[in-house]
Amino acid sequence: MSIRPVIISTWPFGLAANEAAAAALASGGNCLDAVEKGINVAEDDPEVTSVGFGGLPNAQGIVEVDAAVMYGPTHGAGSVAGVRGLKNPISLARKVMQHSRHVMLVGEGAREFALRHGFPFTEMLTEPARAKWIQWLLKTYPLPPGKTHDTIGMVALDASGDLAVGCSTSGYAWKEPGRVGDSPLIGSGLYVDNEVGGAAATGLGESILKYCLSFLVVEGMRQGLSPQTACEAALRRMKSREAEYPDAWAGLVALNKAGEYGAACCGHSDFPYALHRGGKNEVLTYSPRPE
Repeated sequence: MSIRPVIISTWPFGLAANEAAAAALASGGNCLDAVEKGINVAEDDPEVTSVGFGGLPNAQGIVEVDAAVMYGPTHGAGSVAGVRGLKNPISLARKVMQHSRHVMLVGEGAREFALRHGFPFTEMLTEPARAKWIQWLLKTYPLPPGKTHDTIGMVALDASGDLAVGCSTSGYAWKEPGRVGDSPLIGSGLYVDNEVGGAAATGLGESILKYCLSFLVVEGMRQGLSPQTACEAALRRMKSREAEYPDAWAGLVALNKAGEYGAACCGHSDFPYALHRGGKNEVLTYSPRPE
């Protein structure tokens, strides 16, 4: 009996995202629809302070969002970065992929493209996020390492055996205006090859993007590694080079064409992720092995 569809996403808030993704598939959508609709849930939730509406702002108190999608059957990709006032950058990234000549749009160019395609804009800074930003300005709200990089990353395998992947984030809290991490960068925050599998990353983008971690995971699976082993091998590569940076941590989730899954992290005590498989949706936790 087939286990398809399979959906894997980062963090416990991925549970609700998985439910929406599964509903999109059940209503006749494909893996790309599932990724978009699933990630929209995290983007719209003000309690998720690292994604979309309610995200913690940059150093100037402005929420800037980044997102990307990649669709296995066409190997198409779309990405946006540094967009202000937009709740659902994953939907804009899909629009860039399907209705432009480009892969990536940033800043004002991405905003103008969104306006031309009817995307609504709104104030993204909620009062709780504003209060935390003011506390940070007053040096009374220091965030511990790893607590502001909880990207929503999702990989979906549909009943047809096709794969899609997506990422969305409001980025590093209190970041320099214009800062972009790994999430919207194809190969770093996400990657898919429809013949092999897909992967998505979360964590410190400054480290992840230097090692193209999601691409490394997919290439590992291409060479015959399981998704779990491929995730761990990619993280070992990063960790061996980033040892002098104590904040350099990352988490990875992956699916292969057969519906096998994997997740791993380094530089963090554990890594909870959400898995929808065989009709069951649950939060699982990867705990790094002692070295």
